[in-house]
Parts: sequence; structure tokens; C-alpha cells
Amino acid sequence: MLKGKLWRDGEFLKLWGGQSISELGSQVSQLALPTVAILLLGATPFQVGLLTACEFLAFPTLGLVAGVYADRLRRRPIMIACDAARMVALASVPIAFAFNALAMPQMYVVALVTGVGTVFFDVAYQSYLPALISRADLVEGNSKLQFSGSLAQMAGPALAGFLIQFVGAARAVAVDAASFLVSVLSLWWIRRPEPAPKPVSESGRSGFRSEMWEGIRFVFGNPTIWKIAGSTSTSNLGSNLFFAVYLIFAYRVLHLSPGVIGLVFGAGAVGGLLGALSASAIARRIGLGPTLLVTIIAFGLGALLVPLAQFGFAVPLLLASSMIGSFANPVYNINQVSLRQAITPDRVQGRMNATVRTVIWGTIPIGAFIGGVIGNTFGLVPAMYIGAAVSLLAGVWILLGPVRLKVQPQPA
Repeated sequence: MLKGKLWRDGEFLKLWGGQSISELGSQVSQLALPTVAILLLGATPFQVGLLTACEFLAFPTLGLVAGVYADRLRRRPIMIACDAARMVALASVPIAFAFNALAMPQMYVVALVTGVGTVFFDVAYQSYLPALISRADLVEGNSKLQFSGSLAQMAGPALAGFLIQFVGAARAVAVDAASFLVSVLSLWWIRRPEPAPKPVSESGRSGFRSEMWEGIRFVFGNPTIWKIAGSTSTSNLGSNLFFAVYLIFAYRVLHLSPGVIGLVFGAGAVGGLLGALSASAIARRIGLGPTLLVTIIAFGLGALLVPLAQFGFAVPLLLASSMIGSFANPVYNINQVSLRQAITPDRVQGRMNATVRTVIWGTIPIGAFIGGVIGNTFGLVPAMYIGAAVSLLAGVWILLGPVRLKVQPQPA
């Protein structure tokens, strides 16, 4: 991670630098937006769950569409347009607050707009990396990007807690809007030519439907990719059921302040740095399949510590849970994303990523909505236990597939 030839690749460094700043801003909003809803607008568990559902609704509804366009068009302009749209949407929150006009309907709209921008950006982003650097450098590139993401997870919540405490949650959202502006400028600065898109299916047929179905067939025809998608989607379902009520539990049951919660998340994210640094080494040591299995199960086990915080030692338990999840997440993601990119031809990268994202992120709004309903009906703690239990089931998918495989990257 700290070595490698990508340190000498100026074009990759532009992407890395811009995305690092954008990740930091997004971590601020991840805490600030639900805090606005909970503390300023008095949102119920159902409303908080609905807010999260709105943010991720675009993935099951527009994910496949984004994949086709990510293979039809050059990916960098898509990324620039998406960052600009998210910047404008987020900037509307502090502006509306300044005029005393902020309300939950606007928060839902902001979540929807940023969600649409995220689905198109992320599909184009994961598909753009193999065009920007060689496939032999994908693990290094993903490790560096994940490392900066882990740094953002460490510094971002602490920064968010500080900003919320001293300038207010609504004004803190402006930091994320500014970070998207930096991302737009860094992407604009990249000069390496992007290969011309080839929007034709393997059979030689072109057309939106043919191209979209080729991506679906590719993913579900590859046992490694669809089982990884099944595992990740199950984990996302459980974790978002869990996190739909997490902040309400922390604020209203544990009576923690935004500053303390930000420090817990930030300190816990040290695990993310260690995970990003050790992801490739762990996979080499114990094998790819066991790495995926252990990390996806560890993520669910870590969540079980949070509801125990109601009995005492709240901050240490939340910190331990955050560290376990933060460590497991990058180890799992670096290895599974690099594997998917390496075994997929460039021509279908966008549609592969979109199909996988539709599956794995499509469960996020479902989990958030169910979590809000369970939290409203049965209580916050039952919702968290159910969410953690669902997350643990993600390991079954790995046992059915990649844990037994030794997959070597193939040329496109």
C-alpha cells in the first residue's frame, strides 16, 4: 500500500487525491444528515429509516440503466456530472436552514438526488479504474483508494461531530458540498485518454435492452461473482436494518452527544486503516475465500456489541464494534472488488458493476425501511439484534462458492 508504482502515476494520483477529499466530506454528511433529521426536525425511527431508504432507492431502480450508460459513454464525464449534482443538492440544506425553511420533505429530495448521483458515479467509477491503470495494478489501486476511504472514516466522523457541536448539523453539510467541488476539479484535471466505449453485446447486437441483459447474464452466469453479490447484499440488508436505528439509540437511549459519537466512529475507523493496509497480505496468507468468509462474519459479530451498551460501558462497546466493522469492511471489499474487476472484460465492466451494485445496494433501502418499521413497532434494540443476525447469514454465500475457489485474474 505504501509502496508501488502508482505513486509515480500522476493521473491516478489526481483521481486518488480528489476522491480522498470527497470521501472525507461524505463522512461528514453521513453523520450530519441523520442528525439534522433527529435533533433539528424531531424525526421518528420510521422517518430516519425512510430517509436512508430514499438515499439508496436509486440502486435497485436505476442501477442497470447506469451500467449501460457507463459502457456506452466515457465514464469520466459521467462522474463529473454526478459530483456536480450532488454538490448542488447538499448545498441546499444549509441554505434552507439559514432561511428557516428546512423540513423533512426537502431532506427526502436531497437524499433521492444524491442517491441518483451516487449510483451513476459509483458504477462509472469502478468501471473507470481498469481503464485508467493496468489490471496488474488493480489491487494496489483499490488498496490506495480504500486506504484514503479508511482515513476519511477515521477523521470524517470526528470532524463531523466537531462541526455539528460548534456550527450545527445543517451547516456541517456544506463541507460535503465543497468536497464534491474538489472532486469535480480533480476529475477535470485528468488528461489520460479514456478508451472509446464499445456498446455492443458479445453477440454483436447493439441496443439498450441487449446490452443490459448481457450484463445480467454475465453476472449470474459467473458463480464467483453472483455468490459474492449474494453475500454482500445479505450483509447490507442486515447492516442497514441495524443502522436505521443506531443513531437514535445512541442519542436517545445512551444520551451521547454528536461530538462523542463522532469520536467513537473516528477512533473506530483506525481499524479501517489497518484493514486497507493488510487486505492483500491477509488474502495471500490464508486464501481469498477464507478471507471473504472471516471478514463478512466478523462484521456481523461486531454489530452485536452495540445493543449491549445499554447495560454499561457504552463508549468502549461502541468503539470496539466500530473497530471490528471498520477493519473487516476494507479487507472484504478490496479483495472482492479487485477479483470482480480482474475477471471481467473491459467491454462489460460497467454493466457488471451495475448489475452487482443493483443487487448489493438494492437491499440497503429495504433494510433501512424494515429497520425503521421494526424500531417503531417493537423497539430499537430488537431491530439491532435482528439486523446483526441477518448480517451473519452473509457467510453462507461464501461457503457455497469462493471459499473453495482459487481464481486467477484473466486478460480481457
